[in-house]
Amino acid sequence: MHRDRKFTAALKILQQIRTCLGPSILVFTLGVGFAIAGPETPAPGPQARPAAAAECVVLLHGLGRTYRSMAEMAEALQAADYVVINVDYPSREKPIEELADRVMREGIERCGRKNAAPIHFVTHSMGGILVRYFLANNRADRLGRVVMLSPPNQGSEAADLLRDQTLYAWINGPAGQQLGTGADSLPLRLGPVDFPLGIITGNRPAFYDKWLAESIPGPNDGKVSVTSAKVAGMTDFLVLPYTHTFIMDEPEVISQTLHFLRYGRFQQNDASNPGAARSGE
Repeated sequence: MHRDRKFTAALKILQQIRTCLGPSILVFTLGVGFAIAGPETPAPGPQARPAAAAECVVLLHGLGRTYRSMAEMAEALQAADYVVINVDYPSREKPIEELADRVMREGIERCGRKNAAPIHFVTHSMGGILVRYFLANNRADRLGRVVMLSPPNQGSEAADLLRDQTLYAWINGPAGQQLGTGADSLPLRLGPVDFPLGIITGNRPAFYDKWLAESIPGPNDGKVSVTSAKVAGMTDFLVLPYTHTFIMDEPEVISQTLHFLRYGRFQQNDASNPGAARSGE
């Protein structure tokens, strides 16, 4: 019996450690080792917060990327107690209309299976256009807040410069041809947003984007101008000194994303009452 009490006490300590470390790390019960979580949050243990009390965040990567590009963001969101659904999708194989329907429904359904709501979205680049297209054509009853990172909301000037090149068309597929700023631009056919939206975009192009950046009017991140990232109806807008390709990995961007999901405003733009955050409230 004395041995049993010792074992029970040790098990409780392990469970407490597991809870403190958060959902992004799974601690094996017998202390064998650690395993980093995959694209979505691991099943909660007996001491974790009930799934019904959790909010869900769907992550959508950009054109030509995979869910791995959102791994840093996913880990931070998991540590903040969100249920995270990091969707992987074939961004180069289908037009935006088909991708949006598939990706958004998958994210919403997976949040539903976790019994988590409201459902927020954090996107990079073209991922934001998938959200806009879907929400312009579908109702989302459990929708929370949306953060877009470097979205080509008015189209991408880089896509204009590259679209006639065979290599660009081959690499980026049909969706890449829809992201320009011309008459056939899909983003320009979408209206103002009517959901709580925070946008973070960069103004410091990477060295390998220098020639593109010099061809894009005004401040830009090497792919999208600061002006083109904006959209009518957005709740908040923030420009930070980062590049298009890796903006989602920057600690400051991750911190601001978490702040918007919680309060509905980016931190440096808060009024004296951070709780009065969401647009239209």
